[in-house]
Amino acid sequence: MKNITKRHEFIIKKLEENGKVYIDKLVEVTGVSGVTIRKDLKTLEEKGLLFITRGGASLHNPYSIDRSIYEKATINAEAKNSIGKEAVRLIKDTDSVIIGSGTTAFAITHHLHPQKPLTVITPAIKVALEMSGRPNVDLLQLGGMIRPNSSSVAGSYAEYMLDRISCGIIFLGVDGIDMNFGFSISNLTEAYINQKMIETSEVVAIVADSSKFGARGIGKICDIEQVRYVITDKGVKEEYIKELDNRGVKVIVA
Repeated sequence: MKNITKRHEFIIKKLEENGKVYIDKLVEVTGVSGVTIRKDLKTLEEKGLLFITRGGASLHNPYSIDRSIYEKATINAEAKNSIGKEAVRLIKDTDSVIIGSGTTAFAITHHLHPQKPLTVITPAIKVALEMSGRPNVDLLQLGGMIRPNSSSVAGSYAEYMLDRISCGIIFLGVDGIDMNFGFSISNLTEAYINQKMIETSEVVAIVADSSKFGARGIGKICDIEQVRYVITDKGVKEEYIKELDNRGVKVIVA
């Protein structure tokens, strides 16, 4: 398929059919080189017809933007509530838990009413306000500068505190779950404190609705293999469940 126009039409058609295309497959079908296909994808991206991704292209922007916590709260609210309810089941006999920032992690607080003492550690102001004064909860609010978009702290003060504690399980919300890139969020400032919280915890559980699969945030927080659980909703594709299972991650569908 030497004709450029026909190749471009073919690429767009495959994108409309599948949502994604892969360079190796396009090379195989069109009979041109990988360099040529990459040039085709770059030209089409410049025209606003697709987004280049690792190994191919997508109709949808794979990079999440840093939305405010108030905007995020309105997106997939029912799914987030179900995820939060399911997440609480993982706490079991654990005596300490970290709840990260983000609206999916915050949903956990609506269902967290421990019957025995539990230490809740959080960088998120909303989580702290919700859990403050709740029976059987000892609350540790991490300190630092507060980011308005997330109402959550980040920086050296919070990192200093994390270096001196240990936790049973952490629940983190993310903006992207990519099988190659790993788990990520849309803000670099908070990415590092999330990494520190992961290092502090024995078990890592990601709470994310199905829209986060196949997306990437700018700040990577960990590899796929560092996570034990992913709790998501019924919209998740079976291919993602199988891939995560093959890599040692248990997917819980709420």
